Amino acid sequence: MSDYDEDTAFLGQTGPFFWTTFFLLNTVFVSTGFNGLYMVFIGATPNHHCLIPDFNLTEEWTNAIIPFTLVNGEEVKSQCSRYSLDMVINMSAEGLIPGRDVNLTDLVQEGCLDGWNYRKDIYQSNIVTEWDLVCDDQWKVPFASSTLFVGYLFGSLISGHVSDRFGRKKVVFISLVAQSVAVMLQSFSHSWQMFCVTFLFVGASQISLYISAFVLGTEVLSKTMRILFTTLGAFLFYCIGYMTLPWIAYGIREWRTLLAVLSSTAVVYIPLWWFIPESPRWLITQGRVEEAEAIVREAARKNKIEAPAVIFKEYDVSVQFKKYTMLDILKSKKIRSITLMCLILWMAINIGYFGLSLNTSNLSGNPFMNCFLSAATEVPAYVVSTVLLKKCPRRALLSSFLVIGGGVLLLIQFIPEDLQYVALALEMTGKFGFTMAFSIVYIYTAEVYPTVLRNVGMGMCSSAARIGSITAPYVIYLGSYNKALPYILMGSLTIASSVVNLFLPETLNRDLPETVEQMQECQGLCNGLKKRKHLDEGRKNLPIQRDVRLDLQAP
Repeated sequence: MSDYDEDTAFLGQTGPFFWTTFFLLNTVFVSTGFNGLYMVFIGATPNHHCLIPDFNLTEEWTNAIIPFTLVNGEEVKSQCSRYSLDMVINMSAEGLIPGRDVNLTDLVQEGCLDGWNYRKDIYQSNIVTEWDLVCDDQWKVPFASSTLFVGYLFGSLISGHVSDRFGRKKVVFISLVAQSVAVMLQSFSHSWQMFCVTFLFVGASQISLYISAFVLGTEVLSKTMRILFTTLGAFLFYCIGYMTLPWIAYGIREWRTLLAVLSSTAVVYIPLWWFIPESPRWLITQGRVEEAEAIVREAARKNKIEAPAVIFKEYDVSVQFKKYTMLDILKSKKIRSITLMCLILWMAINIGYFGLSLNTSNLSGNPFMNCFLSAATEVPAYVVSTVLLKKCPRRALLSSFLVIGGGVLLLIQFIPEDLQYVALALEMTGKFGFTMAFSIVYIYTAEVYPTVLRNVGMGMCSSAARIGSITAPYVIYLGSYNKALPYILMGSLTIASSVVNLFLPETLNRDLPETVEQMQECQGLCNGLKKRKHLDEGRKNLPIQRDVRLDLQAP
């Protein structure tokens, strides 16, 4: 079988076809930025306190019925309790004055039996205010966030197999429609349970869209354009959607309307069906060489280059190409070892990335500006990664930024309380490191796996990443018990994953592998042990040399 890159080298590395495909595919990622993190706003918890029914209480008792509690060394009004309403009504009717006639500390407290009052200066309504997801039910907010990532998990598992079977392009547009419909249905949720169920479908369709579009661009574009697409392209356009989200949320403070507006943006992508091509690499693996040649000839026409009479000379259409599944990854020791290391990497990176992204609503200051700054921090990371990936080894880059991201998070716990801006700067530095690692690991994984297993491999790695992202909301939730705990956990996992990364094969300046046989083996300790084993076996067959070695070691 001939090499695809060599057969299509006449197209060049750039040209109208590649640039058009580059920009059209990248616009798809903007929608994933819109829909990926809107939970930051619709799941934020505004300031609240117990609702006090109108029982003609005196002004003194109206102000005093909410007890004070100590939070982070500061006395604030309780958000989950009040003084017994029946007792307060009686004392108010008797004309008693709180603090003078009545010692408030002697009064019995009760929960918010009549509901809560919420501040509406930031959010007019969201799922927290609509379904009272506070106090004893506050666990439902991170649970709802996790359902999105559970959907990511199922979508990752399914999309790889479906995309390898039916084609990258079809899955991209089916996922796009499914994402829009799921977000629209979510805006009509009449209960928290329905919200969580629809969030599953939002996550499944969104990750399916992202992975399929990412793989399609990786396989259609030239080697030079592929690096630009998988770093500055896909991630930067995702970031554009991410940065736009807080401004849309700022203008639309009602959560149902916000989701309806976000879902309607998918309409603009419908015409792209006639301009985005299917992957010729995938068509060849399916034995559909004529269709692949037709796409390449159209690319040559757009690039104003004359194509040869026969493009794929050594491909035999009569050959039955093997269909690969996730089971094939488990069969080979070489693929199994690389996959295991990739799974660990993706899991750790996603815990850190989504943990810091979801934590923006807990930072001091304006939540809309915090979200924008968190998104804007990713822009220089994508630009820097694009430049570095052109010449720097993947393993060294990934390990370096994992150490930066994890190390900064471990330092945050030592920052004094009165230096909040320093802690905020360190958190954004950590976000920069995780974003760099996030962008590198995508192209690194795509370059490690062969074409016949690339989408399945990416799907499995993304599934492992979802386990990390499902965990991320609960990691942040640990901050309610100890502020330093989330940072210690995320930082330690990241440092450990940077060590695992050193054993993956290097892919810099190597062609994309097409078959399993062309896939590289793991490096570092794996090869070191293998070479040591071969050396020991060789020494056993050389008795004279073995005796010399023993004589040299004798005292």
